Amino acid sequence: MSKRIAYLAAAALSALALTATVAAPASAAEKTVMVGGAAMFPSKNIIQNAVNSKDHTTLVAAVKAAGLVETLEGKGPFTVFAPTNAAFSKLPAGTVDNLVKPENKATLTKILTYHVVPGKLEASDLTDGKMLKTVEGEELTVKHQDGKVWIVDAKGGTSMVTISNVNQSNGVIHVIDTVLLPAT
Repeated sequence: MSKRIAYLAAAALSALALTATVAAPASAAEKTVMVGGAAMFPSKNIIQNAVNSKDHTTLVAAVKAAGLVETLEGKGPFTVFAPTNAAFSKLPAGTVDNLVKPENKATLTKILTYHVVPGKLEASDLTDGKMLKTVEGEELTVKHQDGKVWIVDAKGGTSMVTISNVNQSNGVIHVIDTVLLPAT
C-alpha cells in the first residue's frame, strides 16, 4: 500500500512539474512594455492596461466620460494613439474639465475616436505619408522626420510617437505627446 501511495505521489508531483514547465514559458514569453510606470501586458486589453498607467489617467477618465470603455475592451483590433496627461495639459486651460461634462459627450467622443484607427498597425506599418482613416471618420497622416514618427491631425497639428508597439490583446497602443484634433 505504501508503495502505491509513493507511486501516486511521485506521479502527481511529476504531473505538477510538467504543468509548471509547460505553463512557465507562456507567461515568461509575454513581453511587456513599461508605460507610465506600469507593465503593459499583451494578454490584457487596451482598457485593462491603460488604467494602470499613471501617465494616462486623463485619457482613462475621458474614455469613461465618453462611454467608450466597453468599445475599447471589445474584440478590435484597434490602433490607439494614446495622449499622455502632459499632452492633455497642452490644451487651453479648462478644456478637459469642459469636455468631460455630460453635455459635451458628443464632442469628447469625436475627439477620442479620432485617436483610434481600425486594425492593428505596428510602428513598421506607420510609413511616411500614410493616411490613416480613424474611427471618427477623418484622417490622420504619418510623417517621418529627424528619426521620429509624427502623427499629423486634420488641423495640421503634430504629435510625436514617444512609445510605439505597446501590444494589447485587442490591438496596439502608440503613446503620443499631443492631443490630436479633428477638423470639425
